[in-house]
Amino acid sequence: MQEIISLQLTDWGFFFAYFLIISLVGYLAGQRQKSAVQTSTEDYFLAGRSLPWYVVGSSYIAANISTEHFIGLVGAAFIYGIAVATGEWSTVIAFTFMVWIFIPFLFSAKVFTAPEFLERRFNRQLRVFFATVTVIANVFAFLAPVIYGGGLALDAILDINSLMGWEPGPQGRYVAIALIGILAGIWAIWGGLKSVAWMDFITIMVMIIGGTSVTVFGLLALGDGDVLNGISVMLERNRAETGIWSSAVSHISEEAIGTSGYDRLSVIQPLTHQLVPWTHWILSFFYIGLWYTVINQFLIQRVFAARDMYHARMGITFAGYLKLLLPFIVVVPGLIYFAMHPQIILGGSSINDIRQTADQTYVALVSEVIPLGLKGLLIAALFGAIQSTVSAVLTSTSAVITMDFYKRFYAPEADEKSLVKLGRVTTFVLLVSAIALGIWLSTQKISLFAYIQELFTFFAPPFSAVFLLGTFWKRLGGSAALITVCSGFAFGIGIKVLVNTGSAPDILIPYANQGVINWLFCMFLCVALGKLLAPARPEQVTDDLTFNIHGLNIREGLGNRWYNSVTTWSGLCILLMLGFIGLFSVYL
Repeated sequence: MQEIISLQLTDWGFFFAYFLIISLVGYLAGQRQKSAVQTSTEDYFLAGRSLPWYVVGSSYIAANISTEHFIGLVGAAFIYGIAVATGEWSTVIAFTFMVWIFIPFLFSAKVFTAPEFLERRFNRQLRVFFATVTVIANVFAFLAPVIYGGGLALDAILDINSLMGWEPGPQGRYVAIALIGILAGIWAIWGGLKSVAWMDFITIMVMIIGGTSVTVFGLLALGDGDVLNGISVMLERNRAETGIWSSAVSHISEEAIGTSGYDRLSVIQPLTHQLVPWTHWILSFFYIGLWYTVINQFLIQRVFAARDMYHARMGITFAGYLKLLLPFIVVVPGLIYFAMHPQIILGGSSINDIRQTADQTYVALVSEVIPLGLKGLLIAALFGAIQSTVSAVLTSTSAVITMDFYKRFYAPEADEKSLVKLGRVTTFVLLVSAIALGIWLSTQKISLFAYIQELFTFFAPPFSAVFLLGTFWKRLGGSAALITVCSGFAFGIGIKVLVNTGSAPDILIPYANQGVINWLFCMFLCVALGKLLAPARPEQVTDDLTFNIHGLNIREGLGNRWYNSVTTWSGLCILLMLGFIGLFSVYL
């Protein structure tokens, strides 16, 4: 399924217009910051703590959407069906906890980074450990796979080997990966978070318009020009009850799901499901969501940069609505393509071969259903997803290296100018490293979505357990937290060894189940150690470091009218999420 997208002059016009607009926005945001004052670390890494709610929410989601979604998630939906949407919808639960529990004290702490917060709550050693893991995770689980996926798409668009007159081979893909990394990272180096965040505000609109058009045109193609008929055809074929669609499901169900068949239109899947067993969407907030949404530096950095508490809380509430919309942009296209081409699954000899082919689903669907003249908008949406994530991860990782290592331990008295300069140099080095790793990934047979999920379920559980207990249990001290995190990583490695040597029971094979079991282990261990070891000191459990329902910051920044009420909009978001999950677990 190697697809090359043919582009006309209008397509290139759409793409270059988008690139010029976001470049202008990025330049002006960075230049305005530079001209107002001499750039400080707060300006460069936190946009001067000036972002309004609509930029906080847009930038949070734009940073979150990447090739994991447009390449990996669409491909996963092609294989597994609607179940992969649960990772997006269940995030609304995490956002609700953020708005009502975590943002009040995280924002009040006025820290630069999540590792800095962990030092204030626990100890210096945990800050170093978390900062180290953050840098490694950002490069291996975020930067490299996003650049790799973007390179695959760019090579499919340009066919670089033919463009350069080269013989068939991987060199075109390598050039595409390097090019996408450079184009995506340049504005992070120039203007820091302010440039990146305002570019994200434009990017999210392009992604929504472009992504929705793929879904609409795909349904039109299925329904012979009728969207409603297209929906009916898509649902009928994804039920996979007859014909080639039933054969395709039977072909991979044992290897992919661990059962003789599976329901492609249900969010509730068996425990043996490789990607999304039912434990994933019910427990994902606890074992992975806390780490990913609350203390993941490249996302929480947007909250730290909010103008005030209201803009931080409303920004994440707005992000929840964008998350609800996301599956209709990056999951439904996978269902559409399965309805069109189930024979692709039948042509795969193993699940790994099918996964690699499925990662080309988005590009293939664009090539097949989008009219000439509009494909440039889709390419802009895809590039926007790549650019926003790469820029976000670069700025956040640079902040961690600069503030949590260099300033904290090497040069506490360093002036602002030298810290910002180091931040830019660090950003460049990280970008080069991620491009090299992305090229290596392109030589491996992997599913982009599965690769990222496996890394998430390894990194997240120990930190999620410690952070959750540390938020509500004021006795928990630094020694207990540090030992728990170290033990959790050792336990996670042990699980991986069992799985990779074939010694693990079937229930341990899905990544999600590995994460749940590790999180439960860390929770029990942390409680036991917390009771045995020294408790936290009074200065480690103040209202800006732990949850206090009686604290004033809990009631701060909720809005003063019904139309700007965080309470109203957050509640409605939860109701919509429950409606979507109910629709795809009971009705359909």
